[in-house]
Amino acid sequence: MFLKPGSSASVHDLLSGVIIDSGNDASVALAEHITGSEAGFVGMMNSTASTLGMLNTHFMNATGLQDPEHYSSARDMATLARKLINEGTTYYPLYAKKTFTWNGIQQSNRNALLWRNSTYNGLKTGHTEAAGYCLVASSQQDGQRLISAVLGASSAHKRTAETEKLMGYGFRFYDTQTYKKGGEVLSQVALWKGIQPYVNVGLLEDMTLTLPKNKNRDVEMRLAFDGPIEAPITAGTVVGRLDLFDAGYKLGSRPLVVLVDAEQGHWWRRWWDTVHLFFTQTVRIWFDEAQVT
Repeated sequence: MFLKPGSSASVHDLLSGVIIDSGNDASVALAEHITGSEAGFVGMMNSTASTLGMLNTHFMNATGLQDPEHYSSARDMATLARKLINEGTTYYPLYAKKTFTWNGIQQSNRNALLWRNSTYNGLKTGHTEAAGYCLVASSQQDGQRLISAVLGASSAHKRTAETEKLMGYGFRFYDTQTYKKGGEVLSQVALWKGIQPYVNVGLLEDMTLTLPKNKNRDVEMRLAFDGPIEAPITAGTVVGRLDLFDAGYKLGSRPLVVLVDAEQGHWWRRWWDTVHLFFTQTVRIWFDEAQVT
């Protein structure tokens, strides 16, 4: 980005420098601004990667420069890209910008797909001697978005060509569909120790899956609960999971949550349900043990 020592820049401009220019100076400046040091920011990066389930990723710096302990995988990069797209809408348009000018110097985005195909809207290129030429890309066609990750290509041209192959295959043979809507009541489940006898459960967010095209798919919904649901309980509390199956094959799972707050009932309701739960669970344990023996 060609930042001058002692100069200042807005967060928006620094992000432009990182995303469009691949500026290492902008990356370090942002890291130091957020946590006071690059090392502190790297700690945040690794913590976030762990939270997102990026099991094959470990960061050693904020720039992506080569280090034996700095690594990731195509799957992890796609996971990060999906999170960025879903939750980073304020700054996401920067990934589709073709040029950025700072300090009188205009630089071009190295993602060649932005220049040749309007369906592409990001994301990021990268290159080191160890990693080769890399590109994590996003493309939207007819309301469907796909993400691809190409690592270790032998040239910038090769990473672009391989990305186009992956995207072409994906849009030709895969389809994206929303199977369950977030906030939709999937079931009314018994509520113990509450004012109401039942509580509504569902998903916090839409359950959208990208699967091989199949006109004969027969989707079956199965709900599994972690145990009895007891009041008080707040909306958003995870109480089980939703599994979708097709002919016995699991298509995907999502956390099942309580959709509304549920308050505690009167003392006599709590006492009665406590006794009822105790005997019910005792009988179930006895029955399970009898089945085993």
